[in-house]
Amino acid sequence: MKGRIRMVVWAIMIFVFGGLALYIDSKLFPNIFSSWIIHLSSFIVGVPIMFFVLRVSKVTGRTLARYGRQGEVERLETNVLVTQGPYQYMRHPMHFGLLFMPLAWGFLLGSPSFLLFFAPLEMIFILLMVKIVEEPEATRKFGQSYEQFCKSRPWFCLRPECIRSLLFLPQELK
Repeated sequence: MKGRIRMVVWAIMIFVFGGLALYIDSKLFPNIFSSWIIHLSSFIVGVPIMFFVLRVSKVTGRTLARYGRQGEVERLETNVLVTQGPYQYMRHPMHFGLLFMPLAWGFLLGSPSFLLFFAPLEMIFILLMVKIVEEPEATRKFGQSYEQFCKSRPWFCLRPECIRSLLFLPQELK
């Protein structure tokens, strides 16, 4: 159930806010829709960012599916604290990747309004949801183990080995 609610929130953030941003663009920047160069340039920037987001989601999703489930567990849920793969470097590698989704979407849309207003708000929203929802939920689920995990790992990590772990599946998950 929680997974479905989160997907609905993502759909709203992407499609509803995307439509709203395009409407705002039509009022603030009426000539932007006639410039194919702006849209092509923006799209070219957005594609690699979106590929990064999708790749991180794939790697972290497979890592969670492989190491985070024992027995019968509902889809998109875990019952084992994962400390392998990207989770050995940071607590929220999937959310790190998803932080870039609003930015990618704004560039793919070619929407200045989305990039200037909605993407930063959505990125802040993602960080708040990690703090307000994800962290307490994980603490309730895994208790002392998660508290120790938090002491040894930051939310996010930008070291090269951390970024590499987000982009490449270990051999046992291929």
